[in-house]
Amino acid sequence: MTTFYKTAETYKLGSKTLSQKYYTDNKIFQQEFNKIFSKSWLCCGRSNEILLRGSFITKDIGNDSILILRDNDNKIRAFHNICRHRGTLICKSTQGTFSKTIQCPYHGWTYDLNGHLSGAPNMNEISNFNKSDYPLYPIEVKDWGGFIFINLSNKKSNFNQYFSSIQSKLSEWGIDGLITCEEKSYTVNSNWKLIVQNYSECYHCPIIHPKLSDITHYKGGRNDLTSGPILGGYMEMNQNSITNNGELSGPYIGQLSEDNKNKVYYYSIFPNMLLSLHPDYIMVHTVWPNDIDKCEIKCKWLFSKEVKRSHYNPNNAIEFWDKTNQEDWKICEQSQLGINSNSYKPGPYSAQESLLAAFDKYYLSILDSN
Repeated sequence: MTTFYKTAETYKLGSKTLSQKYYTDNKIFQQEFNKIFSKSWLCCGRSNEILLRGSFITKDIGNDSILILRDNDNKIRAFHNICRHRGTLICKSTQGTFSKTIQCPYHGWTYDLNGHLSGAPNMNEISNFNKSDYPLYPIEVKDWGGFIFINLSNKKSNFNQYFSSIQSKLSEWGIDGLITCEEKSYTVNSNWKLIVQNYSECYHCPIIHPKLSDITHYKGGRNDLTSGPILGGYMEMNQNSITNNGELSGPYIGQLSEDNKNKVYYYSIFPNMLLSLHPDYIMVHTVWPNDIDKCEIKCKWLFSKEVKRSHYNPNNAIEFWDKTNQEDWKICEQSQLGINSNSYKPGPYSAQESLLAAFDKYYLSILDSN
C-alpha cells in the first residue's frame, strides 16, 4: 500500500523474504499467538465506541474472548470474558450496554462494572467462600490517542516505552478528538504478515495501484522509523489529498504545520495496527489472524468532528481506499497461493522493501525469544 524508499547507504544488501514455514506451518502460527499476540499491545478499537457507562465491545483473539467496557468512573477496563464459576462465556454480543451489572447467563453469577463479583446465588452455603476471591480476570488496557490497546500478558508491560518512538510524532493530528465516519471489515485468505508487509512497501504500487502512484510517486517515500516494533515514514503528495478527486475530503485535522499538509505518513505498529495519517483524515487497519492462511481486517476512517457540518465529502477518501484495500487483499491472497508451492524459496528484497526486512528481523526476534 505504501512506499518507503531506503537509501543505498542504509539498506542492507542480501536481505531475503521469510522462509515458507512462517506462512504455512501451523506450529509456528500457534507460536505467534503464544509469543506475539498474547504478549504484545494490540489495538482493539476506539474509545469513543464505548462512551457511556456500561457500554462495551468484545473481541476474540485466538481462543480468548475479551470484554472491554467503561465503568462507573468513566474508566476503560478490560477483562477475560469468562465467568469465574465454571468458565462460561459471559457475553456473546460484539457490542452493547450493560445496565449496572454483568451477569453470567448460566448460573447467574453477577459482577459490577469494575469486575468484582457482587452476586453468587446459593454460594453462601459453601464454607469459606468469599466473593472478593472471584473477580473477573483483568487485562491491562490503555487509551492512547483515542485508541484502545490491550495486553494479554500476565506480566506488566511498559506501554510508554513500547510507543516512545512515535509518541512525539502524532501531536499535530489531534487524534483523540477525531470521529469514526466509516468502518469496513474484510476477510482475506492470506497470512497476517503478508498484509503488514504489503502495507510497508510501494514497489507494487505502479502495477497494483496506478491511481495511487499518480498521487504519491512510488519512489518518493522517506523512512523515519526503521527498527523495532514501529516502522514507517512519509510520502509527499502532488495533490491536496489521497481521494477520488485529489481534493480534501474533510477539513484539516488537528493543528497541522504547512509542511505536513502536503504529506501522508504510514506506520505499522507491531503486530496488528497500520496507521495512515493524511492531512484531512486518518485511516487505521487492525489485522487479526484467524488461521495460518486467513485473517480479518478492520478498517476505520477518522475525520474531524466538523466534517458533518462542512461541504466536504468523506466518501471521496473512503471509496478510494476501499478499492485500494481490495486490490491489496487480492494480491496478498495470490502471494499466499504462490508461497504454498513446493517450489517457493526466499527471494531477495529490493532497496524499496527495507521496512519488510526490518519487520522480519523484529518478528523473528520476538518469535525466537524465550
